[in-house]
Amino acid sequence: MKRRSFLRLAAGAAALPALPRAARAQAWPSRNITLIVPFAPGGATDVSARLVAEHMTRTLGQQVVVQNIAGAGGTTGSTRAMRSDPDGYTILMGHVGTHAVAPSLYTNLAYKPDVDFEPIGLVSEFPMLIVARPDFPPKDLKEFVAYVRENHAKLNVGHAGIGSVFFITNILLDSILKVKPTMVPFNGGLPAMNALVSGQVDYLCADATTAAPQLAGGKIKAYAIASPRRSPVLPNVPTTAEAGLPEFQTSAWFALFAPKGTPKPVLDRLSDALDKALDDDVTGKRMAALASDIPAKPRRGQQPLQALVRSEIARWTPVIQAARVKVE
Repeated sequence: MKRRSFLRLAAGAAALPALPRAARAQAWPSRNITLIVPFAPGGATDVSARLVAEHMTRTLGQQVVVQNIAGAGGTTGSTRAMRSDPDGYTILMGHVGTHAVAPSLYTNLAYKPDVDFEPIGLVSEFPMLIVARPDFPPKDLKEFVAYVRENHAKLNVGHAGIGSVFFITNILLDSILKVKPTMVPFNGGLPAMNALVSGQVDYLCADATTAAPQLAGGKIKAYAIASPRRSPVLPNVPTTAEAGLPEFQTSAWFALFAPKGTPKPVLDRLSDALDKALDDDVTGKRMAALASDIPAKPRRGQQPLQALVRSEIARWTPVIQAARVKVE
């Protein structure tokens, strides 16, 4: 009898701390939510985050405030988010660079993307383009391939920082073409694009959101889009398959994450708010205008995102290892 009484008391004591936590989760949110964007303002990660944050604010009844924390290819802001209190008041806009490439790129990465975060849901995907300064000699993708292979030692390629989508896409292109141009880092996608417009670099791989305004203004030129289909926003840009480089296909994906240990009811509220934002007609049109692809219903939510992160880590690890790129 004494043993049974002890076990009942122990079980009751263990359950006590869970009650306040459940109550807190039920009352969530009671104040502003910080959405960390681990890159500079103006790029695709930032724009996508602000679009969904605006709608999620209305659904959750509390302001979702975007905070830009750039540095180290997005890992500085991601580490900050990982170390935040797991209470749902700090979330992260991660992407393929921070959550698929970083483990094989950074020797001392402070987090494990598939372990130290709770997935909330996939936000969007952006096709990547090969773009160049207007006076870059090649006229089409076939000429571009031949020219880069012959002249890569004296070419400068811009990117948005080691680990960024611009960077890893260029690494993939280099591996296919078997070239090693000089990689020039900038603090974000927009600064990298501005460098291309001003002629500081010769070409780069950029997401459609960052490239589209400059293409419309004739300030850069595009050789191909690395997707199976042409973009409705950029209908005159051929796909890499059409233009003669079918093996180069990739996209940038963006997703919301929370620190490990965030209560499941809070995660569910966040996933639901994101889902409503993606279903909203106005948000959808604004995303489409940026050449962004909104994920279909089966690819949304926590479990599909967890599976995506694991599969993308497996995909990008051999690419980065073959390039022998490491960051301390």
